[in-house]
Amino acid sequence: MAELSATAFNLQAVATAQLVVDKDKTITIAPQLDMQVLKRHVVPGQQVQKGQPLLTIGGADIAAAQADYVNAATEWDRIKRMSKGTISASQRMQTEVNAELKRAILQSVMMSKQQIAELATSPGSIGQFQLLAPINGRVQQDVATVGQVLTAGTPLMQLTDESYLWVEAELTPLQADQVNMGTDVLVRVGSRTRDGVIIGRSHEINSQTRTEQVLVRMANPGHDLHAGEFAELYLAANQGAEPLGFIVPDAALTRSGDGDWQVFIEQDGGFSAVEVSVVERQRGLSFIRGLVPQTRVVVSGAFFLASEQAKSGFDIHNH
Repeated sequence: MAELSATAFNLQAVATAQLVVDKDKTITIAPQLDMQVLKRHVVPGQQVQKGQPLLTIGGADIAAAQADYVNAATEWDRIKRMSKGTISASQRMQTEVNAELKRAILQSVMMSKQQIAELATSPGSIGQFQLLAPINGRVQQDVATVGQVLTAGTPLMQLTDESYLWVEAELTPLQADQVNMGTDVLVRVGSRTRDGVIIGRSHEINSQTRTEQVLVRMANPGHDLHAGEFAELYLAANQGAEPLGFIVPDAALTRSGDGDWQVFIEQDGGFSAVEVSVVERQRGLSFIRGLVPQTRVVVSGAFFLASEQAKSGFDIHNH
């Protein structure tokens, strides 16, 4: 089933594209100190929740940074309890800055605020910590191996929230001139179509392909599409085009008993056949009219419903 939204797309204005991760919803796990991977808690491709352990890491540099923070935090706590005037303002400031610096170093290795706070009261855990997922997402580009010693900044894995994806499309200069930030587009991946919106343009023509790269943001609520898949991008029709209609896969269309095009819609807990007019067909998609927005249309299995309709002798005109 698919819910229709009014569109005015040109099925002939198409560009090649590829799905990529939404960089606004992707985080690279790369602690900023030399480290050793002590234990793994996830596997590649696993969906994880925010706060879930990914790896246990440790090493000499991490132990030293944790010890430095405990000492600096303890000293700052002692200074804060002193009466005003016991030490100079500059000494007080220096102690506070030193404690915050040591805290920032631990944050750079991706220790959480809670882990840092607990470290100050339980220094016995110095030497290692569990690296927790900072967002809900899927584990990708996982290269961490138990026992491996890695330098500061080495990417261990990537977490990606797949509820949204970006689409990188290559447009001809003529096509690019017809789009702007916020322009609605239609993305087709195999037999599936999704609405998208343009969020960026390179404003630079590739010297080899003579195309301009355009970036589209697309919802992926079922996580059924993945970065790396090829796609086609359909652009909106020019202003002043014919009245709005809808784009559906060709598989949603069948012929009625009198030879007219029809689709099946969800209605009153069942399915009803509704005649539509087909304006244009291109690349496995059809531009149709005769429905209202938010109608839920059967996009696969329509042939089966049409067969059942023919067997039962059901009249779509309700005569």
